[in-house]
Amino acid sequence: MTSGRHARNKTEMPNQSSSHPILCASFNQDNSCFAIGTKDGFKIFDCDTGRLLYDRVVGAFIIVEMLYRSSLLAIVGAGEQPSLSPRRLCLFNTINGAALRELNFLTSILAVRVNRKRLIVVLKEHTYIYDVNTLEIKRIIDTVPNLQGLCAYSASMDNPYLAFPASSTEGSVLIYNVMDLQSHCEIRAHRSPLAAMAFSSNGTYIATASEQGTIIRVHLISDATKSYSFRRGSYPSTIFSLSFGPSADLPDILLATSSSGSIHIFSLGFDLNER
Repeated sequence: MTSGRHARNKTEMPNQSSSHPILCASFNQDNSCFAIGTKDGFKIFDCDTGRLLYDRVVGAFIIVEMLYRSSLLAIVGAGEQPSLSPRRLCLFNTINGAALRELNFLTSILAVRVNRKRLIVVLKEHTYIYDVNTLEIKRIIDTVPNLQGLCAYSASMDNPYLAFPASSTEGSVLIYNVMDLQSHCEIRAHRSPLAAMAFSSNGTYIATASEQGTIIRVHLISDATKSYSFRRGSYPSTIFSLSFGPSADLPDILLATSSSGSIHIFSLGFDLNER
């Protein structure tokens, strides 16, 4: 096990304001596109060229999730119009510009994740798992209060894991297999409640950060062990996001964005003999 002994770079993020603020942003499962939701609608861009692929002006959206490069989007409105309720999930077809199906809930939708088999909808105290093709409810999981809709979802069908907080008082994360519909393991990652988490592209590792924001840890899912621990800084900071670099095998870099206004880049340098 290593502790922050690999190279680390820090990049300052520009401080820019906009009259059209971005309400949400997300990559698709293979990182070939990204989608944003704004006060006016939503847009999809190609990651390699930056080219605008799709643009729809219809109102404010707080969740826009893609299914790879298909025509299917899972979108949730910001509630500024009755038809765009934050309690309604719309499965939207970008080809004909029409809703394929709508799912309504009693409380606001906080997060949505999707892959080729499962659709995940996260509410404050419940997480719904659907079959993405039939929209049959496969499981409803009662969770601890999850006010931010914190979750991570692996797009890998070999490791089809969903992660969400297992405690509201400490940084424990529950790993759930969405195909077998059973808990895989629980990882006690931090002393403070969780603030961010992300799976590696092959779903074998998960990175976590707590509300303290000083330590970022990487865990091996198969045996719930800590592989790496990185110090982001000495003073508390809010971790906004974690992301592994794309890799077909072992992940090589981990990025973290925080309220310090910086992007931290950690080199994992995985060596199985060093873990």
